[in-house]
Amino acid sequence: MLPGMRGYIDPERLNSISTEMTMMSTEMADYSDEYNTSYDYPEDSGICNKDSINNFAKTFMPAFYVLLLLFSLLGNGLVLCVLVKYEYLRSITNIFILNLAVSDLLSAFCLPFWTMHHLTGWIFGDIMCKVVCAMFYTGFYSGIMFLTLMTFDRYLAVVHAVSALRSRKVRYAAITSVIVWGSSILATLPHAIFSTLTEESTCDYIYPKETALPWKLLRYFLQNVLFFVIPFAIIVYCYLRIIQTLIKCRTMQKYRTVKLIFIIVVVFFLCWAPYNVVIFLTALKDLRIFKTCEVINQIEYADFFTLNIAYFHCCLNPLFYAFIGAKFRGHLINLTHKCFPRVGNYKQQTPVIKAHNMDYSDGSTGNDITNNW
Repeated sequence: MLPGMRGYIDPERLNSISTEMTMMSTEMADYSDEYNTSYDYPEDSGICNKDSINNFAKTFMPAFYVLLLLFSLLGNGLVLCVLVKYEYLRSITNIFILNLAVSDLLSAFCLPFWTMHHLTGWIFGDIMCKVVCAMFYTGFYSGIMFLTLMTFDRYLAVVHAVSALRSRKVRYAAITSVIVWGSSILATLPHAIFSTLTEESTCDYIYPKETALPWKLLRYFLQNVLFFVIPFAIIVYCYLRIIQTLIKCRTMQKYRTVKLIFIIVVVFFLCWAPYNVVIFLTALKDLRIFKTCEVINQIEYADFFTLNIAYFHCCLNPLFYAFIGAKFRGHLINLTHKCFPRVGNYKQQTPVIKAHNMDYSDGSTGNDITNNW
C-alpha cells in the first residue's frame, strides 16, 4: 500500500468480502464431503481482518503526522530562509542543503493528505491520489540521494582536498542537483501510474493481474537496494575515510567532528534500516512465504512504526546538516532577533568561519572545512 495509507479498508466493504469468503468456504466444504476429498487451505486467502490495524491508524497516525508536519515545516523552512537571506547559494554545501530541505518539505506536504485518509478515507479523487503519491516518492528518493551527495562532497573536500579543488565547483553541484531531481521523478513514475482510487475509498496500487508481482518486487528493489543499501554503503565508506584522514591531523577539532560523524551515520541507520527490513518482509509476504494472518498483521503494524521513524529523519536533517554549523547558527540568531526584536538583548552576529589548515602526521597539510559542520 501507499505510505500513510496502510491497513485502511472500509469496514462495510470488509464485512461484505468476509461474508462472500465464508459462503465460498461452505460451498467448498460441501463439495469436499460429497466426493470424500479433503483439502488444506492456508489461513491467509488474501483477506485478513484488519479492524485492529484500522483503529490503531485512526487513533495514532493523525496526531503523529501533524507533529511531523509542524517540525518539518519549522526546521526546513528556517533552513530555506537562512539560505535565501544570508548565503545566496555560493557554496556546494549550501546548494545540497537547499535541495535536501526542498525534498523534506515535498514529503511533508503529503502528511495532511495521509492524515485525512486515516480519518475519512481518500476523498481527494483519483488525480490527487497520483499527484500526492508522486510528490511523496520524489521527495523520498531525492532526499536519500542528496544526503549521499553531501557525504561524498565532504569526502572529496577532506580526503582529496587538493585534487578536488577543480571538481568541486558550484555549477557542477547545480548540474548534479538537476540530474538527481530528474532521476527521482523517473523512479517515481511507476508509483504515479499504478496508484489509483479504489472502490473502498483508498488510494492504493492497482497493478495488472498478470504482472502484479514483478511490479511489486521492482518497487521493493528500488526502495531496498537503490535507495538504502547502496547509499548507506557509500555514506559509511566516505565517513570512514574522513575519520581516517582526521585522525592524522593535529587539531583538537577532530574529536568533535568524529563524534558528529558517528552520530550522523548511526541516526541515518536507525531511522531507515527498520523500515527497509519491513519492506523486505513485505516482499516475502507477497511471495507468500508468510501466509498466516497473524504474521501478516504483525508486518502491517511494524510497517506503521518503522515508516514513521523514517519520516522523523526528515525533521532531523536540518539539525545535523545545517544548524549544527557555527555559521548557520549565527544566521539563525540574526534572523530570530530580526523577526522578534524585543526578545532579550541583541547584538548583531557576524559569523566568522575560519579555514583552518590541518597538519597531518605524514607532513602534508589541508583545509579543514569540517569546522563548519
